[in-house]
Amino acid sequence: MNLKLKHLPLLLLPFSLQMNAQEIKGELNKEIKRTEKMSYILDYPQKVKGNVPLIVFLHGSGERGNNLELVKAHSPFTYKNLIKEPVAILAPQCPADTWWDTITVYNLIKEIQKKYKIDASRIHLTGLSMGGWGTLKLAMEHPEMFASVTSVCAPTDIGMYANINQYKGLNMKIFHGGMDDIVLPENALRFYQSLHPVNPSAELVIFPNDNHNSWDSTYSDPKLYEWMLSKKKGE
Repeated sequence: MNLKLKHLPLLLLPFSLQMNAQEIKGELNKEIKRTEKMSYILDYPQKVKGNVPLIVFLHGSGERGNNLELVKAHSPFTYKNLIKEPVAILAPQCPADTWWDTITVYNLIKEIQKKYKIDASRIHLTGLSMGGWGTLKLAMEHPEMFASVTSVCAPTDIGMYANINQYKGLNMKIFHGGMDDIVLPENALRFYQSLHPVNPSAELVIFPNDNHNSWDSTYSDPKLYEWMLSKKKGE
């Protein structure tokens, strides 16, 4: 009996602490500086008057690093002859062993707009694989920037589903290979099923015989560029 009484105050201790706690409300207001560094290639047309459309291309994981020539592989650069009007093509390079920092990509696009004559109503975003993920993420974060969004064999994440309404009103195409064994085609279908109720004009295209390399089928089609360049922001 004495043993139980001896330990009784210890049992009451947590309740005493809770009764003495106070609720503190506050706000963190601190400027955090960050260094942004990202290499890029910009293909800008010569001898044109006025502003030109901009196609922003985000490469896949295999083109990361510091060899800038890699960013032109598997991209609209390869099929420039299919684009029937003068356009600028911007291809940044993701550093090795990282995924796309979409804050830096956004700030890069803004910087290119300051330095060159870019039609702000005709900025088009596209990317493949890891770059397809970056495309969907950047479009989710800044839907106000883009006239069209085209993802190719893109992984998706929970944040995109949670913020699916951000894609409302965007001109969107989603491409995927039906035989993709790296990013399964179910990924694209599931995302499209969530997207369609908020953006019924979005289009899903499955290339039934393509594996992960659905980018050649996507970027080799001149109709893609016709569709892109027919779109303006908010239309």
